[in-house]
Amino acid sequence: MNSSTLENTKDTYSKLIELLDQHGAQYRLIDHPEEGRTEVVSPMRGNEVSQAAKCIIMIVKIGKKDKVFVLGVVPGDARVTLNTVKALFQGSYISFASQDIAEKLAGSIAGTVLLFPFSKELILIVDPSLRENEFLYFNAARLDRSVELKTSDYLKIANPRFERIAER
Repeated sequence: MNSSTLENTKDTYSKLIELLDQHGAQYRLIDHPEEGRTEVVSPMRGNEVSQAAKCIIMIVKIGKKDKVFVLGVVPGDARVTLNTVKALFQGSYISFASQDIAEKLAGSIAGTVLLFPFSKELILIVDPSLRENEFLYFNAARLDRSVELKTSDYLKIANPRFERIAER
């Protein structure tokens, strides 16, 4: 991780805490060993993998020249269905964003992408099954700290577009 990525991560973490506090969100911070893989970090945090919010940045090409970046949020035990996301935008091609592009757009390193799009280039799409849990768990733009956030507060703050983009 280079120093500018480290600096962005600190800024993104601060933005997250500021956003949650500004909205009076019910959350708690959980410190743990450095880990970004959902299936490994969930037991460290004490949550089921299905309660984790897995965040994936994708690039969808629309026609020959246009593209959009999508931040897809799905339960930790699910996968994003790329073809569903591509169809939502009537895209001609879809892929996961490269690590450098994803980290730039997220403002944090891989494994710590937030479920709040702080970049105006990101279109947020959340799978409706995320609403099934009272709390969501996710890395807080850093590998050594996570957030337990009341789902209703997340939905109120993020006001996401809901689409069925997950498969188990």
